[in-house]
Amino acid sequence: MLKRRDLGFLAARLGVRSADASAGPDRVAGVAERLAALLSAGLAPATAWTALDTPTEAGGDRPRADPVDVADSAVIASAARAAVDGAPVAAAIEAARAANTGASAAWNVLAAAWAVADASGAPLARCLVLLGGMLRDEAQLRREAAALLAGPAASARLVAALPLIAVAFGALLGFDTLGVLVGGPVGLACLVVGSALLWAGARWNRALVRRAAVEQPEAGLELELLAMAVSSGTSVSRAQRIVREALAQHLSASPAPSAARSAIALAERAGAPVADLLRAEAARLRGASRAEGAARAARLGVQLMLPLGCCVLPAFVLLGVVPLMISVVTGTLGGAV
Repeated sequence: MLKRRDLGFLAARLGVRSADASAGPDRVAGVAERLAALLSAGLAPATAWTALDTPTEAGGDRPRADPVDVADSAVIASAARAAVDGAPVAAAIEAARAANTGASAAWNVLAAAWAVADASGAPLARCLVLLGGMLRDEAQLRREAAALLAGPAASARLVAALPLIAVAFGALLGFDTLGVLVGGPVGLACLVVGSALLWAGARWNRALVRRAAVEQPEAGLELELLAMAVSSGTSVSRAQRIVREALAQHLSASPAPSAARSAIALAERAGAPVADLLRAEAARLRGASRAEGAARAARLGVQLMLPLGCCVLPAFVLLGVVPLMISVVTGTLGGAV
């Protein structure tokens, strides 16, 4: 939220700046894939987690400067300790993720998958390979959404900066626009109302971009977890219970696995492998989520015209045009405002 009154700070805050949303899923996918490789090589889970927790780079015993690396390393260390002690790894990942706010939210997905594999007896290595692929898909979905939104968001930042550019342009031409804005009741009124409109336009722009971003990048996650549990030979009803409990514990924002009903019913009628149908349905949901994100990004270009017309252009007039006209009139006639 913009609370400072300095115009330079306001200009720096006009755009919607956010960290790379795909980096977290990519990092956790890498951890899952390395764990899968170690488990496939015959290592026990405790040994695999301990190997990941051991720094291998030169100077690895030095503290990491990147807070994200520190948070992710703390999660890995907690999981390694739990695996060595025989404690539930999923609960340790969840607790470490909650204690280290810089860690990616994708750790909760790994915790849920680990809990499902533990409870259902599914092969951990194969589950982690599938999870890594799923997280890579999520990261790609986030990258595509960010690329689609980059153009409209950059246009919003540029247009929102126009009032401040107008103030600077008037000063460069030799007109005392800043003096007009702070030197009289008319100028102060223009400054207050124009700044308020500029702030409202920036907030409006950010809200539009947030709504156009990925709403549910983990689409199909519950179906993938259910397929993971069923592939171990567990009955469908027990697999559904396991997945429901894992989602409730580690991913409370995710929906219940009700979307699996049609796939399960089809498998029962046709005698087809239910796991394959669940994965196909999960892929369909991810594709639909990707198409919906592209549609939202396309609509954003039109929606951004609303704050432009209602807030930014009036602010441009009040902060740039009106002070310039007052400065010209007072300079020409020698009057005072």
